[in-house]
Amino acid sequence: MGVRIVLVVLPSKCSRHNCPAQPHALSRGLASVAASGTHPIFIVLCNATNATVLASACAAVRAFPMYSRKGSAAAKADAVVRLHIHVKDGGAFDIDRVAHAASSIRIAAALVDAPCSELHTDRFVEIAAGVASELGEDSATMSCIRGTELRDRGFGGLWGVGCAAERPPALVILEHCPPGVDPKSPSIVLAGKGIVYDTGGLSIKGKFDMPGMKRDMGGAAGVLGAFRSVVLSGTCRHRLVALLALAENAVDERSTRPDDILHMYSGKTVEVNNTDAEGRLVLGDAVSYAAKHLNPSVIVDMATLTGAQGISTGKAHSALYCNDEELEALAVQCGRATGDLCHALPYCPEFFQKEFASTVADMKNSAKDRSNAGSACAGQFIGSHLGSYVDSGRWLHIDMAYPSFTGERATGYGVALLAELVSRIRL
Repeated sequence: MGVRIVLVVLPSKCSRHNCPAQPHALSRGLASVAASGTHPIFIVLCNATNATVLASACAAVRAFPMYSRKGSAAAKADAVVRLHIHVKDGGAFDIDRVAHAASSIRIAAALVDAPCSELHTDRFVEIAAGVASELGEDSATMSCIRGTELRDRGFGGLWGVGCAAERPPALVILEHCPPGVDPKSPSIVLAGKGIVYDTGGLSIKGKFDMPGMKRDMGGAAGVLGAFRSVVLSGTCRHRLVALLALAENAVDERSTRPDDILHMYSGKTVEVNNTDAEGRLVLGDAVSYAAKHLNPSVIVDMATLTGAQGISTGKAHSALYCNDEELEALAVQCGRATGDLCHALPYCPEFFQKEFASTVADMKNSAKDRSNAGSACAGQFIGSHLGSYVDSGRWLHIDMAYPSFTGERATGYGVALLAELVSRIRL
């Protein structure tokens, strides 16, 4: 059997808002190798440094997606991919940590690539339970609030979005408490939007906008992958909780209507003026639950939330909306270190909260003026359900609608970013 050698040369220049490892160029260069067949593939990363090795490894594995339902025998056979890293500065790096991040990225990307016919809410709950089982009962516990229990316990946002679907909505709660840490101590909470399919609800999307909405659970996939990576690597010094807000935004006679008023877990009432602004409703309930019950010191929510994100920060950088300047700066640093790039939006609640004014409820769910920093407004909606925590605690919102995929493939965005952020946070 012949041997094919492919040389990928990375650009020599890198701007200050990019990652020094040039992960975008590395993934793009390897994409042709991934598409060439199923022969064993041996990747050699030359001249990596301790500062770029994580981002380089993550970029390399992104080029080799796991999910496929192609029918040919060749397509069904998985290529064997081996990664060899040459670190030119000779320093030591945690190879297990890199490996756990890389494998978790591929898992998260496969979830995002899977259609809702396979990855419905029930299946997502099963997969989360499988991750908890993989980590072991001494390292991770899982609980789940599901179906009408959500309605009965006051999760009006999550229930209102998912109540029309065949499979019920769910709030999955995964918890990790490192050895020697008090299980009631302050926590780091990661919350992910898990809309397994988004039709738009009664404010239904058009035929060109709906395809691809299987990806609307990219935030939850990234949170689950990050939780797995962190626990396997043992890099978290604090209590860690992952919340997966899972629902299918479907249409039937039970669908939430525009003009309906939802009673959120925060206690606020929301007049629905757009059923396609659903992600903020499920995350509003999730962060409110975190603030009330999980003794959080830091809350990070992540979501494929708005089309405005791509206009604000582009296809490579997620958009950050954060009430704490140091946490915001740390997230940007982690993005450059991992290749999961991000950039800050203006944090100005006084400019954005007024966009949700309602005459009959505490607020509406979609901004009145869509030209007024739409991605920041959506983040502000979520923050408005944090109660007093937003003034006393640290909160970061990550809108990663466009970085979550490239072309027709998921990227596993957010796994490495969140894992790195958790490892660096000090409470």
